[in-house]
Amino acid sequence: MAFPTVEVVESYSAAHDDYDAVILVGDYEQAVPAEFADFVGRAQQSDLRVGKQPLMVASDVFGGRLITAPTGPLTRDYDDVRNISDAAGAGARIAQQAGVRKPLLVVFGTQNDARYGQAEAVAYWGLCQALYEPLEAREALGEEAIETITNVGVVGTLDSAWLTAVEAGKRVARDLCGTEPERMAPPRFAEYCQQAFAHTPVKVTVIDDVQQLQHEYPLLMAVGRASLDVERHWPCVVRLEYTAPAAEQTLMFAGKGIVYDTGGADLKTGGHMAGMSRDKGGAAGVAGFMKTVAEMRPETVSVVAELGVVRNSIGADAFVADEIIKAHSGVRVRIGNTDAEGRLVLADLLSHLRVQAGNYPRPQLFSVATLTGHAALAKGPYSALVPNGPAHAQGLPDRLWEAGEVYGDPTEISWSRREDFAFVAPHTKSDDVLSSNNGSSATTKRGHQFPMAFLTIAAGLDGHGNDSDHPIPYVHIDIAGSGVEGGDWQHGKPSGAPVTCFAGAYLHK
Repeated sequence: MAFPTVEVVESYSAAHDDYDAVILVGDYEQAVPAEFADFVGRAQQSDLRVGKQPLMVASDVFGGRLITAPTGPLTRDYDDVRNISDAAGAGARIAQQAGVRKPLLVVFGTQNDARYGQAEAVAYWGLCQALYEPLEAREALGEEAIETITNVGVVGTLDSAWLTAVEAGKRVARDLCGTEPERMAPPRFAEYCQQAFAHTPVKVTVIDDVQQLQHEYPLLMAVGRASLDVERHWPCVVRLEYTAPAAEQTLMFAGKGIVYDTGGADLKTGGHMAGMSRDKGGAAGVAGFMKTVAEMRPETVSVVAELGVVRNSIGADAFVADEIIKAHSGVRVRIGNTDAEGRLVLADLLSHLRVQAGNYPRPQLFSVATLTGHAALAKGPYSALVPNGPAHAQGLPDRLWEAGEVYGDPTEISWSRREDFAFVAPHTKSDDVLSSNNGSSATTKRGHQFPMAFLTIAAGLDGHGNDSDHPIPYVHIDIAGSGVEGGDWQHGKPSGAPVTCFAGAYLHK
């Protein structure tokens, strides 16, 4: 699992001369560092594009190649650290096309603004994002042949182990999210996780016995029912556990891992099925964060995750709308639409975590999913955070929001309201909760908020609010807008969200 090895140097002058290019990232309307000012000034006299778009200019820097990677303005109210990430990525692509193998990354002009406190780290991760190639391509063509930049220097005062740990997690998340549905069918998804966590302190348990799954994860198995006709598509639950030596808090994750979503009996039509191999982005993001945990080995933060890895197939035995299925929690769920399958998987996972929560110090529950088109419509490229009362009281969404801003993995907060719970209320005494309406989430009012109300009820978390004897903080995270670049679920490069956000919030000091 190779990606550019990072080396941190204190300054440009302290760097050794085996780098073969410099990528200079910053606002070129401001003062350029003295080491590069003459080169940039001369280049601007002959080419007005210099400082306005990414370019390579001749210079006496390492390798004779200076790549100017302008961020544009950084001081406006709405500017953020993603300007740095985007510029570094653009510079990296030019470097790769030019045959550079070991560039030095220099970021300038951000020292006096708290928004850019992690600018150098975000620049490195932006470079890696730009250079990432899909798992299928690496396996077919060889990593060395297509990922040709092997080392990166970063000027700054940084911890290279931290940079590497986060990038390792983001790479796992991208691989698991972006890979096609046969290469990453449930058993092979589990196998990838076993390999990713081999020889690490993370324990991997794969639950794949069909009878056990039917008994302990009934909603998940309803989603996977039609997939049982094809053995290589059989569902599983991947459980990941990291136990901190001196645990003070425990993060507990449920990850939606729909390896392919046909929509089930409510079949996706009109070209909307393409890209649904990425519907496992939530489980991918959780596994990615766990990889960063495995690398960082935090002393006081334990992490437990359950990933529901399922194919929502269409067939004679597919579950259908109007069925009433008793969840792991005992709650009777009426199916409103089989294309709202991810919340069913999450509900059983969350119910298991709820039962286990009392065994861990300061448990905090999270569900991560590419759940609704509404989240992408309402929040654009931002992960949507929907907290319950205890999570709000403990400041969990604020902590994640603040980390996302600084570490370049931004979020926006949505609130759970009474209308959301009314929306999923039963219409008769036949059931306890409705999974969804039968329309598109993108055209449904509060289409990404009401699923959190369903999850709260179906997982039994409605008994653990602020008004209970045992409150459990819970945040639902919808990454349907943030999980791939540009919102293109068929062709867009997976972003690795929300790995960096969680790593910044809980692992970095």
